[in-house]
Amino acid sequence: MNHILLVEDDENFVFGIEYTLTNEGYEVTHAGTLKEARDALAQTEIELILLDINLPDGTGYELCKEIRVDSQVPIIFLTALDEEMNVVAGLDLGADDYMTKPIRTKELLSRIKAVLRRHSRPEQHSNIWKSDDFEFRVLEGVVFKNKKEVALTTLEFRLLLMLMSHPKQICSRTSILEKLWDVSGEFIDDNTLSVHIRRLREKVEETPAAPKYIVTIRGVGYKWNAETTGAYR
Repeated sequence: MNHILLVEDDENFVFGIEYTLTNEGYEVTHAGTLKEARDALAQTEIELILLDINLPDGTGYELCKEIRVDSQVPIIFLTALDEEMNVVAGLDLGADDYMTKPIRTKELLSRIKAVLRRHSRPEQHSNIWKSDDFEFRVLEGVVFKNKKEVALTTLEFRLLLMLMSHPKQICSRTSILEKLWDVSGEFIDDNTLSVHIRRLREKVEETPAAPKYIVTIRGVGYKWNAETTGAYR
């Protein structure tokens, strides 16, 4: 049974979500404030956090930032804040997903399962990733599509690895720029990232103008839109 921490101060919302999650077999701990959430995290082993942003004693952003210092426990923001800047801020702080209210119950359950599934994978140890007709061999530095090698530049290789190793998960433009290009020290701006995405699509997509795998989440970033499995050999 997965243990979920629900950080939310709206009692009516809490009742509905808690009732639904309990019926689906999850154990739920409720915290109405940041303090209660911190106490719960210190005392209980939590496997996923549903986190509101506006709370009586602070913001969910603060708690997310604190947690990411030393923990990768999955976090999904549930909030009424639907502005693009709020979504980007939440994802850039390390949240795994972001949903805006009103919440559709079935969609929430699906997203919870997807996030838990991703975190149960041995991603840190995988050196081979497979997705549909693609095979990504990290140590060999090669990518195959339909068993034929795809010629990629170093940047395209790293970009594709980041997307494939986070399947069905939004990678914000900011996180891509920070994680992929800070090591090389190259200056990359938003426009340059768009160019790399376009070139990568031309190499991996059947119809680059209507991409099936590397899809754009308008105003936020990109995601690999197919199931992926990782393995270590």
